[in-house]
Amino acid sequence: MAEHNELGKFGEKEAAAFLEENGYEILETNWTFQKAEIDIIAQKENTLAIVEVKTRSSIDFGLPQDFVKPKKIQLLVKAVNEYVIQNDMDVEVRFDIIAIHKEGDIFKIEHLEDAFFYF
Repeated sequence: MAEHNELGKFGEKEAAAFLEENGYEILETNWTFQKAEIDIIAQKENTLAIVEVKTRSSIDFGLPQDFVKPKKIQLLVKAVNEYVIQNDMDVEVRFDIIAIHKEGDIFKIEHLEDAFFYF
């Protein structure tokens, strides 16, 4: 597996552990619908958190969250609508980003709640 793929998988595992430590239940990881993939679908109380995980080995080229583009957001919205319908859920939906980057020998995790909105 390519090094960037391994870093991405590492980040997703770290993000899931972080969410669980903060009271979220992980419902799905790497859930796909058509061309969209949702990294993590988690629930806390009546809120469904759709989490995009971005992991970088450095922030030399920008913060991890800067790499979530409008096309990705559009795909996530379409996918989560399908997920909610398939699972007959009555929940509030929130789009989060978990940004992970390496600082020295450790990885810093930042949870950005309500990172973006859709219309």
